[in-house]
Amino acid sequence: MNYRHAFHAGNFADVLKHALLVRLIRSMQRKETPFVYVDSHAGRGSYDLEAAGEGDSRARTPEWPEGIGRLWGRTDSPPEVADYLGLVRDFDLRHGNLTPQPRFYPGSPRIAKALARPQDRLELWEKHPEECSALRDEFYAERRVSVHPADGYVSLRACLPPLERRALVLIDPPFESQSEWEHINSAMDEGMRRLPGGTYAIWYPVSERVPAKDYLDALRLAGKPSLVAELTLVPKGTGISGCGVLIVNPPWKIDEEARSIVNYLAATLCLGQQAQGSVRWVVPK
Repeated sequence: MNYRHAFHAGNFADVLKHALLVRLIRSMQRKETPFVYVDSHAGRGSYDLEAAGEGDSRARTPEWPEGIGRLWGRTDSPPEVADYLGLVRDFDLRHGNLTPQPRFYPGSPRIAKALARPQDRLELWEKHPEECSALRDEFYAERRVSVHPADGYVSLRACLPPLERRALVLIDPPFESQSEWEHINSAMDEGMRRLPGGTYAIWYPVSERVPAKDYLDALRLAGKPSLVAELTLVPKGTGISGCGVLIVNPPWKIDEEARSIVNYLAATLCLGQQAQGSVRWVVPK
């Protein structure tokens, strides 16, 4: 696997994924009982956006200006987006950025840790050796955080069912392989068998190459309520035109919160006339 997320950090896909992740964690915390957060493809934990344009062998155009960059100075966001933005701005400031544009961006592990209560726990999985090494450094000596240098699809078998009996699982693969959806399906089979009441969030790209709707409708979800929040920013046929998050066993009111998020982001991040946000039930409640 050659994927490095640093080039994509803070792009529109991160914005959607992380805004929804904040809502999911907040929803899990409506109950006082603890839960475990499992991140199957955790990356390095946090990113310096100034380095986002540095490829392995050549300079690249960073993607964050069209994502978090478009939101940074705005004050009109709905509460569901404002909550996420507040966490990112606080992370950026605490890491020493005093410029008017974002520089330090938290990945999903850092967002989860920022929200975690003393009773909650994080299980972070990352297969890429360099990324995992950075992830270990990021969370060195932090309590109730475990980092695993292994294939994230194993995480559902290794971590579920947890002692807490409650889990939020984020499956966020790079989609480098043509067989990614088969891996997701196998992982969800394992998850549904081990913890049928867990909440699972699966990020996926929307593109001509990856016909996500066909795979989503074919997923074996054991009849569990499931919804999709999707954001499309550019016309189809131009590579990755958008992305989505499938949420299995969605918490109460997450459909309303997701709709607020995708509608605002479609209007704010739009790159063309066809930008739109949508929320639909794959398996109705």
